[in-house]
Amino acid sequence: MRAELLGRVIEPSSPKLIEYLKASMGALPEEILRVLFLDASRRLIADEQMQHGSVRQLTLYPRTIFRRALELDAAAILLVHNHPSGDPAPSDSDIRVTDLLRGIGRALDVELIDHIIVTQREHHRLAAGKAPPRGRPGPPLTLGDGHRDETQKEIADLALANARRTLRRRLLRKQLLGNDELFGEPAWDMLIDLFIHEGEAKPVSTSSLGIASGLGMSSALRLVQRLCDAELLVRTSDPADGRRNFIQLAPEVAHRLTAYFAAGEE
Repeated sequence: MRAELLGRVIEPSSPKLIEYLKASMGALPEEILRVLFLDASRRLIADEQMQHGSVRQLTLYPRTIFRRALELDAAAILLVHNHPSGDPAPSDSDIRVTDLLRGIGRALDVELIDHIIVTQREHHRLAAGKAPPRGRPGPPLTLGDGHRDETQKEIADLALANARRTLRRRLLRKQLLGNDELFGEPAWDMLIDLFIHEGEAKPVSTSSLGIASGLGMSSALRLVQRLCDAELLVRTSDPADGRRNFIQLAPEVAHRLTAYFAAGEE
């Protein structure tokens, strides 16, 4: 059954696909996550089991999925997981995770075409059409069987936490190795610093951004101007002090960085 799908156009509603998924994972005693990676024509590139969990819950890490999608040059993915209870109805966490992954995939140009829940005899399709929900920070993303009520977590919170971790690792690298002129990436450092400050709703002035880059002030200001000219950054005047300017990420850049860090940059 699996061989019949390789190289074929995959449609989530296909009876052959549903039959294969039920047969291969519907009766398993614990939850597993399978991802079908598709090309631009929706032909199957790879069918891989990504993660497994307990009878009632499966922890899911977006970076694992999207890193593999980029490695395979996949244009789309189809998620599948099973409910050992025999009830294919999606839990709140199933719906939330689907929407979150759809938002990350959209920014990375990897379409989430559907998310199918299977049991031995039944299935349920979650067409990914909702906007990512907003909520407060919570535990790692989970797929749950039995309608378990999980704390909602928005993409921005996940991305901010990963960005902070990235910044800490870069600072540690500088402390360990020194030689900023050899290992430094001032433009990237600026973008990370801006992303974190915007996530914390803190304004960033041109001068403070220059300090974050590790460059001399004159070199930092020239770099800021180049990033503004490239439309990666936007400069705005401080209404309370006409001598000071604030720097922000361009909206599209902020959107892409959110997806980048939410996918688990290390």
